[in-house]
Amino acid sequence: MPIEKPTVAAMAELAAAAGLGIDDADIVTYQAVADGLLESWNRVEELYADLAPSVPERTWVRPAEGHNELGAWYVQTDLAEAAEGPLAGRTVVIKDNVSVAGVPMMNGSLTVDGYIPAEDATVVRRLLAAGATIAGKSTCEDLCFSGGSHTSKPGPVRNPWDRERSAGGSSSGSAALVAGREVDLALGGDQGGSVRIPAAFCGIVGHKPTFGLVPYTGAFPIEQSIDHLGPMARTVEDVATMLDVIVGVDGLDPRQPDATAPADYVQALTESASGLRLGVVTEGFQLANADPAVNEAVRAAIAQLVSAGLEAEEVSIPWHAYGPAIWDVISVEGATWQMVDGNAYGMNWKGYYDPDLIAHYGRRWREDPSRFSETVKLVMMAGRHALDNEFGRHYAMARGLESRLAAAYDTALENYDVLVMPTLPITASKLPAADAELADTLGRALEMLANTAPFDVTGHPACSVPAGLADGLPVGLMVIGRKYDDATVLRVAHALENAVGGFPLPAAERRNA
Repeated sequence: MPIEKPTVAAMAELAAAAGLGIDDADIVTYQAVADGLLESWNRVEELYADLAPSVPERTWVRPAEGHNELGAWYVQTDLAEAAEGPLAGRTVVIKDNVSVAGVPMMNGSLTVDGYIPAEDATVVRRLLAAGATIAGKSTCEDLCFSGGSHTSKPGPVRNPWDRERSAGGSSSGSAALVAGREVDLALGGDQGGSVRIPAAFCGIVGHKPTFGLVPYTGAFPIEQSIDHLGPMARTVEDVATMLDVIVGVDGLDPRQPDATAPADYVQALTESASGLRLGVVTEGFQLANADPAVNEAVRAAIAQLVSAGLEAEEVSIPWHAYGPAIWDVISVEGATWQMVDGNAYGMNWKGYYDPDLIAHYGRRWREDPSRFSETVKLVMMAGRHALDNEFGRHYAMARGLESRLAAAYDTALENYDVLVMPTLPITASKLPAADAELADTLGRALEMLANTAPFDVTGHPACSVPAGLADGLPVGLMVIGRKYDDATVLRVAHALENAVGGFPLPAAERRNA
């Protein structure tokens, strides 16, 4: 569709709104030149039509009434393309911020509802080529900006361990379906902990890879510098198998360096973890809302690793306590500029853009911004205030502090093979009631981020692995490694899994196993 050309009156209005001080006579000239200039927009649209993908026909269904008890399914499919491969015979659910061609994508939000992608995300193509069967799309939180599982517009996702409690967000449905044994594997996304938070709340393994190790191409962005995709499963070996499939440069994602050297992550698990050194980060246990029972469960898990031949030593990293503030500035100002003002993709970087999604979402949210979730509204207002009054000055400061934060972890990792701490300071909290006070809705969405969010800023690999139970609910231990040393992180996670003889399932799922 050709771009609408501005009239002289429209140009005068634009000039006045921007305070450009252009007189009426010159407005006529500006309009005439702009009219000719905008023909390039039409030419680009004509050229793009020759390469624009078309939406394929793929079968999908809404979950049948009574068959979505956890609220974790968005849509269900049965997509398979290869009979052989490392994931042959395995079912995978895809977080609904990731494109599966021909299948609806809502990203948990009414502002995206109705969009059907024309292309598979890179990771989806790789999963299908590896023999996986894509069983559907999992419910995720509204634009993925919540650590709780109550902001998704399809409705809350319930924890298989206690259906009155949060499954964690924003990869809420992915974790619930894996923990509930409805699928073998899941893909999640992580900008502030959104793979690791639901993994910890639901008692499964969730790995946030090193930044750039896995291409983000075809997933709905929040802030380019903190976007990650990662695997989720009930065992470390399954996570490693899935990671082997989805890693590697695709040439379309500027988050990725020109070359990476992915390891053989499954093979790495065959190497003994005995003798590896763990730095037990003191500050990770000192959060204001830390549940003593959670800290106790994590320290008991560390003791089991020591019994298995690993070495552990307390280490203080004061900068860890500053990480959440740095993340706050980057995520809030960055998401306001990219995810909201920039219609998800923003501009000024070389890589894959989805013009149809940009247009659909950009139009939808402007039609009725009230449809945003409470957390996104908070981000919009706080971010807009900061950008309008300080012009990105604090974002620039936070980017400068990022190197100090990363260096603090790197310095500790010179002495230790990995760092460990609780993934979250709490176990799964109660889902807010439908008529909950706003403070409760926001609080339940943001209360658990302090240990996870810093590693989205620095890009270190971080894996949440079940550490045991506290008051009958799962607790996660987070293992953090050197950049691109995801293999050692998974070796330590696997050592704990072996030491405890496997991770527990929710009671109902144990009965059905």
